[in-house]
Amino acid sequence: MKKIVLAASIAALTAALAPLSASAQNVATVNGKAVPKARVDQLIEQVTKNGQPRSPELETQVKDEVVRREIFIQEAEKRGIPASADYKTQMELARQMILIRGLMEDFKKKNPVTDAEAQKEYEQFKAANSGQEYRARHILVEKEDEAKALIKQLNGGAKFEDLAAKNSKDTGSAANGGDLDFANPNNFVPEFSKAMTALKKGEMTQEPVKSQFGYHIIKLEDTREATFPAFDDVKAQIKQRIEQQKMGEFQRELVSKAKTDYKFAQ
Repeated sequence: MKKIVLAASIAALTAALAPLSASAQNVATVNGKAVPKARVDQLIEQVTKNGQPRSPELETQVKDEVVRREIFIQEAEKRGIPASADYKTQMELARQMILIRGLMEDFKKKNPVTDAEAQKEYEQFKAANSGQEYRARHILVEKEDEAKALIKQLNGGAKFEDLAAKNSKDTGSAANGGDLDFANPNNFVPEFSKAMTALKKGEMTQEPVKSQFGYHIIKLEDTREATFPAFDDVKAQIKQRIEQQKMGEFQRELVSKAKTDYKFAQ
């Protein structure tokens, strides 16, 4: 008799706790429909993945958002939005993007960039850009006669910065008086680099320097030995660049191996 009573008590307790257990898995109910707590956890995971720290305030905001979404979703379903052609199109586009993003993330996980790869890239860049750096100003114009007229004005005492700001076609440097900052000569077209490196500090080209961009007047401001940041200071950026290169190679390989009659424009 005692066993029967005990079994009945356990059954009653289990039945009483069942709604509480189910409730613990839900954050709310909306119009009688449960909103799973898992939705809150998923959204928090996405938000914190982008760098935002988890906090009680964030959890409250996410819960509010999840419940609001359920309210809006129910109304959209009531109005037949999921049956519309536009909804189906958008869902298909979203499916494609999610699949492609998943493919790229899978590739990144399976092909991580090592410190050794980053170190090698760093050393190659350092070797290619070592030596002297030159700080020059220039004025770029369309015609040779125009360049010669400006050289005459400069030799007559006009300020290089003023004429660059007023006349140079290179609007990026013109705003700074033609200043190109310190750079390796290899960063410039050969004609410009040759003329610039032949100058002494403070000198200016006395003849227009022709390049594919037009005619340059070049003034050398200063020189210095190239300096580089420590590897550890730039390792993250180097890894990111290598990762992008690997990703590009992976994508090109997939496209080249695919059997298709389509001709890509690029």
